[in-house]
Amino acid sequence: MPPDLWRRAARLRRRLEVRRTQRAVDRLLAARGPVPAGTAEVVVYFPDGAVNLYQLRQWYEPLRHLARTHPVVIVTRTAHATHAALRESALPVVQLRRIGDYEAWLATQRVRAVLYVNQNVRNFSALRFAEPAHVFISHGESDKAYMASNQAKAYDHVLVAGQAAVDRLERAVVGIDPARLVPIGRPQLDVEHEAPALPADGRTVVLYAPTWEGDRPSMSYSSVASHGHQMVAALIATGRHRVIYRPHPRTGLVDRAHARADSQIRAAIGAANRADPAAHHLVDLGGDYGWQLAHADFCVTDVSAVAFDWLATSKPFTITAPLAPEAVVDPEGLVGAVRLLPASEAAQIVRVVDEGLARGLDEDLLRLVRHYFGDTSPGASLRRFLDAVDRIVTERDRELAARADRATAG
Repeated sequence: MPPDLWRRAARLRRRLEVRRTQRAVDRLLAARGPVPAGTAEVVVYFPDGAVNLYQLRQWYEPLRHLARTHPVVIVTRTAHATHAALRESALPVVQLRRIGDYEAWLATQRVRAVLYVNQNVRNFSALRFAEPAHVFISHGESDKAYMASNQAKAYDHVLVAGQAAVDRLERAVVGIDPARLVPIGRPQLDVEHEAPALPADGRTVVLYAPTWEGDRPSMSYSSVASHGHQMVAALIATGRHRVIYRPHPRTGLVDRAHARADSQIRAAIGAANRADPAAHHLVDLGGDYGWQLAHADFCVTDVSAVAFDWLATSKPFTITAPLAPEAVVDPEGLVGAVRLLPASEAAQIVRVVDEGLARGLDEDLLRLVRHYFGDTSPGASLRRFLDAVDRIVTERDRELAARADRATAG
């Protein structure tokens, strides 16, 4: 088939798939019924497609807790994201495909805060609505360049993990208002997550959770192609380690070498499980994120949010060194405080894991935990998140009431 005909056929298949998914969405929404007028106080605005759902999924449980005091509605734009959110979350979901639909729906509700989990350009059209407070909650703490973006100034409030994030933004973003930055820790660590059944057989469980290859040289942090197969092969060969391989959902979308390396790692894990069914190595493609932090003993990750989530557990870890010299590495952050694992030492990962477990975290790294997340005692982060949103909702409600009083008096 000529390339232009192949592309047309692919586009047609995608359109047909979207239509089928949209019909399924329409049936689910009809079965649930509309969100009653005047009930929504907090909106989670997610205009992305399904590929970025990992950014929303990690917030389902904290948002469920928030909904006990402030009704929460997830607003989506695309068919596949809506379908997934309807199936995965108990929270109300509203699909509003056009910004005009969103405007009309907002007029029927008493929304006081809109939360954003990423910096999608489509957020900008929603930011124009002046009545709600606009709050960036992100999808993880890290020292990536993304986390010190000038876009943070677009929001009324930015919920950050801790003092390290405040320092990073003040250092990098000219004119950022510190009063807008609200430390909350990492509430995802304070909620229960459903986990697969893995045997408690004494094996050392190693979580390998690399990031994706990025869409520009400065964001090329992934270790999948540079380290991944060597590390996984060494660990599964010992017979005393269990590997949980959790690739980033976007792995391989930009770079074919990463797609091939990801397939190679998955194949190696499959072969190891066939050779030794008791090994129970796992390729983790599930939506739930959080149970891995409780079940694994050691973490291997890249310069990414996973490193910081793991840091909050106070268990040993290693971070890979980016192969790309253009990758931005913050010397003032976490990666500046630990020795990064170069690709040339990937095959030595068993020694790195064993020595890390024997040594544990030193006091300097424990101080970093406090610097990045503040109080990590059970429940502390979730409480700070709930309190922060409660203050924002209450304050905006008060401000809107005062504005209405002034208009009436005038």
